[in-house]
Amino acid sequence: MSHNAVVTCWFVNVAHPEEVLEGEPKADRGFGRKLLAQVNPAWPITPIGQFPLNRSSVPGVDEYYIAGYPGVAVVRFFVTDAERISETAKALRTALPSADTYVYAEGTDSDYAAIAHYQGETLRRAFSATRDHVFEDVGLPDPFEAPYWAGETAPQLGGISLPFEPPALMREAERAWLGIEVGEDGPDVHIIGYAVDGRPEPKVEAPAPRTKTVNEVAAKFAEQTNTYDDYEQHDEEAERDEFSELADASVAAAKRVGRGLRRRARDLKATIAEKIRHADRG
Repeated sequence: MSHNAVVTCWFVNVAHPEEVLEGEPKADRGFGRKLLAQVNPAWPITPIGQFPLNRSSVPGVDEYYIAGYPGVAVVRFFVTDAERISETAKALRTALPSADTYVYAEGTDSDYAAIAHYQGETLRRAFSATRDHVFEDVGLPDPFEAPYWAGETAPQLGGISLPFEPPALMREAERAWLGIEVGEDGPDVHIIGYAVDGRPEPKVEAPAPRTKTVNEVAAKFAEQTNTYDDYEQHDEEAERDEFSELADASVAAAKRVGRGLRRRARDLKATIAEKIRHADRG
């Protein structure tokens, strides 16, 4: 039985990936585009955003969250057919050569989870399961798995159920293999999101510049007046810009005052009308 799951592949070529990730390096926008073009040259690749992987939502179908740092790269994506982790999304898992490749998967609507560790191209450990069914168990358990298999991390359900919750083991594998927690309490892992379904790149409008207040501009004039020297050469263009700022600030202030006066006038009119209405009744 296959599961909907988020899969994350880490490609590591350094002895201590945590030292790279704790520095919260920025993602290279071109790295992910090149990687996806290598996996499938026919894909129409569109950047859809930049955000921390550890605080992001689940990627949708045809979306990939990617980043490349010195000695470390990461790819996260969504699959609908997760079962044996060693057979899931092989094209992406083998897209980058690395000394160590770590693969994690977590179900989006079930308790499915999986982990895998490759040294070069050799599979050293793979485990895929729900609480009630093991799909894959390859290699010897790593030391960090011992408390889970001993039933020390979760209430025991008995029967054929595993003595632990697979997603909890997956998160422990992240901490053990990467040396950090990939979550809200860990360092920000900056990535770029891409879509390969042909959607246009989202447009982000720049925020409108804030109009300075009259007090702010007046303070600037006062500062210049205090240091003014008749014999100095002054930038007339800069002075014109400063007068323009003052004019803009004055207009903005007038508009605010005008809105306030209009509101007060409306309130006064309503009050008078109400008093007249009550007077007529009396």
